[in-house]
Amino acid sequence: MITARQPDQTEGVARAPAGDRVALSAWHAAWAVAAALLALCGALWAGVDGPLFYGVLAMVVPGLAGLGLLHRDGRDQRMMLLGVWGLAALTCASLSGGLTGPLAGFVFLPLAAGIAMGGPRPVQAGAFAVGASALAGLFSAWLGGADLPRPGVAAFSAVMTAAAAALAVRLSWRQREVRLEAAEAEVRRVESLLAAQPGLTLILEPSGRVLAAYGAPPPSLSIDPLFDQGLIAAVHAPDRPRLLAALDRALAGHEGAALFAPRVALDRRVQLILRRLEDPSGPRLIAQAFDATAQYARELGLEVARSEAEAREAGKTRFLANMSHELRTPLNAVLGFSDIMRQRLFGPVPDRYAEYADNIHQAGGHLLDLINDLLDVSKIEAERYTLTTERFDAREVVSAALALVRVNAEDKGVVLTGMLPADPVEVSADRRALKQIALNLLSNAVKFTPAGGSASISVEAIGPYLEIVVSDTGVGIAPEDVKRLGRPFEQAGALEQRRQGTGLGLSLVRAFAELHGGRMSIESTLGEGSSVTIRMPVAVVARAPAPEGGAEIITLPVANGASS
Repeated sequence: MITARQPDQTEGVARAPAGDRVALSAWHAAWAVAAALLALCGALWAGVDGPLFYGVLAMVVPGLAGLGLLHRDGRDQRMMLLGVWGLAALTCASLSGGLTGPLAGFVFLPLAAGIAMGGPRPVQAGAFAVGASALAGLFSAWLGGADLPRPGVAAFSAVMTAAAAALAVRLSWRQREVRLEAAEAEVRRVESLLAAQPGLTLILEPSGRVLAAYGAPPPSLSIDPLFDQGLIAAVHAPDRPRLLAALDRALAGHEGAALFAPRVALDRRVQLILRRLEDPSGPRLIAQAFDATAQYARELGLEVARSEAEAREAGKTRFLANMSHELRTPLNAVLGFSDIMRQRLFGPVPDRYAEYADNIHQAGGHLLDLINDLLDVSKIEAERYTLTTERFDAREVVSAALALVRVNAEDKGVVLTGMLPADPVEVSADRRALKQIALNLLSNAVKFTPAGGSASISVEAIGPYLEIVVSDTGVGIAPEDVKRLGRPFEQAGALEQRRQGTGLGLSLVRAFAELHGGRMSIESTLGEGSSVTIRMPVAVVARAPAPEGGAEIITLPVANGASS
């Protein structure tokens, strides 16, 4: 934000140019020479001696001290120099009778020095020194310690004082002119920088009237109409409320921004950024305008692409829903007839046909599971899957999942264990989603655990969280594969292992957990087994810690009928 601040004269003194220092030092040097000549000539030809001689010599001291400005110049140094002038004038007035003596003009030299140095403070200090010197001279004359006036010395002192004062005034005006020229040069430099910028900078009144304009305007925004009609008139009517709101926000001290179409070029867009600009004459606004047509076109293209993507996503969801219905009907018939053939309900069949019936039933079941998973995934991705929450005992759902996986575990020779609490675990969740989570995790555990291994599931309520942990002693997962699992169609392991699944099971587990506000975490060691933990804030009542041995361990029998 550009702000304007006028430095006072003392700041100008603190940063005086080198030319000012030289001129001021020359003024002091000239005065020192003139005062020294007056003392010398007065002593030789006018009989100036005693206190009057020393009074003239005292005025030489500040002239010599002023030469120090060549070495170091600043506000403090000049005020100290004025102090030297005041002491010298005080000494001279005390020795020469002050305003009634022959050196009466020297009493006013501190004021002349203050004028030469420039600024209100030096002038005020010089005037104070003049007053003090005049009082000291009057006091000296009252005591009768001053000599009688000497006309020649008095004339010379008056001429010297007048000349010094005239030169001081000229020097002060010159310093003022230099500062004004420097300020004007700085203004021209800032204006040239503003004019060279790629955007357009406007100085506005709160009403929107343009006071100044710098830089290159956008192609659709002309400068002259802005000065004639104001900024608001140059904006397309439907966009004016947005611009007025941005003006009000900027006046309140915040940054205001508005995107609008110029009234003469509705196919283009201008981005305007406004901020409040403090000004002595009243509140002002500074605005920067940029051509935003290309950016607007890109955003419009992205919006169109997003709409098209949403339409395609909706079409995909509708297609999958329709196809799942069309595929499920014949698949159910295939599964039913193949199951009849497997059970030989209508008589014996050759062994080879029975084997074919088993393969048909297995492949049809796999295809039906795939269709169901695809439909769930598509609904979740389209954010159209609605949870049907109800209160129930989580042990019932997990027990049902254990019963469904039991046959596969028996056939494969895997020991399946369920560790369920003795007390009810009441939750408020989607029953079907929770059952799908347990079923998918148990199916994966059994699927990737070799014969003789084991898989287990535990359920526990920890405060408001329901925690389900499924562990196995299977093939395990490599660390680089753990990061990928949980995304649709992502699989781990060798090719033979990937053929056993579709990569949708874990993605559904993660999606169902996140829909309930929970999360899924996987810990695995390659060759030793895996453990998947689901933690969801769905527990209704936090269960008190069960006493030792209070957990009921259910071990499902393996294929040979043994149980533990």
